[in-house]
Amino acid sequence: MRYHARMNSQVIIAAPFGKLGLRCAEDALLGIEFLSPDTRAYAPRDALAREVSKQLQAYFADAAFRFDLPLKLDGTEHQRKVWQMMCVIPRGQTLSYSELAAEIGSSARAVGQACGNNPVPVVIPCHRVVSKTGLGGFMHRAEGVALDIKRWLLAHEQR
Repeated sequence: MRYHARMNSQVIIAAPFGKLGLRCAEDALLGIEFLSPDTRAYAPRDALAREVSKQLQAYFADAAFRFDLPLKLDGTEHQRKVWQMMCVIPRGQTLSYSELAAEIGSSARAVGQACGNNPVPVVIPCHRVVSKTGLGGFMHRAEGVALDIKRWLLAHEQR
């Protein structure tokens, strides 16, 4: 899998599966990006970035941790519905793309696209949406490192 180029992050933190780039405004988390494990970490520079980092580390230590972060999400009305529904899926459980689509009156393909466009993965648990016959995709990928990360997140939440 090709990782995204290093983004303009306020912070890059270590995660059990690589690095995460966090992009924050003064008052809200804007984005989380999966980065290559060899990306250099950068410590948070402001209070919100420190809090986001702290909460992500708490989740990695204990999947029962519940995020409480201010988010600013750019997306269509449909994407927002999908992202909101993903937050309702209980830890340790999954919904298929078609099940989630039926809940909001959409199509499985449109739900999959919204999952792939989730700006704050992990915090909004798009990894909990799977195909009827298996794992499905992750980060608009159907193989490789992306699915390894999805497998790790799902296994972590089963512990």
